[in-house]
Amino acid sequence: MTRDRTSLTNATRSELTKQFTTSMWWILGLVLFVYIGLTAGGLAGTFGALASGALSPEIANGPVLPAEILPPVIYSIATAVGYVFPLLIGTLMVTGEFRHKTLTPTFLATPRRGLALAGKVVAGIVMGALYAALAIVAAVGIGAAVLAAFDVDTQLGSSDTWALIGRMALSFILWVLIGIGVGTLVRNQVAAVVGVLAFTQFIEPILRTVGGFVDGLSDVTRYLPGAASDSLVGASIYTNLGGESTAGLEWWVGGLVMLGYAVVFLLLGWLVSWRRDIT
Repeated sequence: MTRDRTSLTNATRSELTKQFTTSMWWILGLVLFVYIGLTAGGLAGTFGALASGALSPEIANGPVLPAEILPPVIYSIATAVGYVFPLLIGTLMVTGEFRHKTLTPTFLATPRRGLALAGKVVAGIVMGALYAALAIVAAVGIGAAVLAAFDVDTQLGSSDTWALIGRMALSFILWVLIGIGVGTLVRNQVAAVVGVLAFTQFIEPILRTVGGFVDGLSDVTRYLPGAASDSLVGASIYTNLGGESTAGLEWWVGGLVMLGYAVVFLLLGWLVSWRRDIT
């Protein structure tokens, strides 16, 4: 048992070294921070101005969100629009090794492939927490500052807000694990990245939108990974703006659904791809 723990620690350390010795981690982190910060700040300014009366609804010609629900909606921008980043990070952690032929020395250093995969999972948890921190600082920090500028209560003193922030961090970690599972299953980096972007940016949004209009379909679409993530967090700009008219899952059910996706993809990847010979 002690030997396994030491081996897992070494495998995890090796995986983290791979991540932090390349520029990819900070480039994606910078893009994530800027993207989330600009989106949260822009939406907080628009809806904060509407809620405070500084901007007339007739001039804006758009929906007005009540001031009391603005903070969670703005803060959840981190996951609602930023979840593709941890998903990509997890995918690249594995497919990058296939692409650059570094998986062979990885398996030579850690011959037990299950242990090597476990090391990636633990490293993925660390990376998910890191990117969650960046996204939360961007969304909550900038969003709260802009809301406060319009005299909208930021609700940072509420335990509900901090519970939401904690669930956002958990969502990021689960997205990284799902990404690792996808990368393990789909070896080709281009195919994996294109598939991730196509599903998250086109297929699922379309299905969730259609689900709001087709009876019975919503009972299926709420179990999609993005919908489950929104349920776990407990707030989303899309649901509050009327993009979906259906009730989501309980937050803990949403978390279990996301965990289920991660476990299924990892198991399939292990059975179908991970144990195959490396060429």
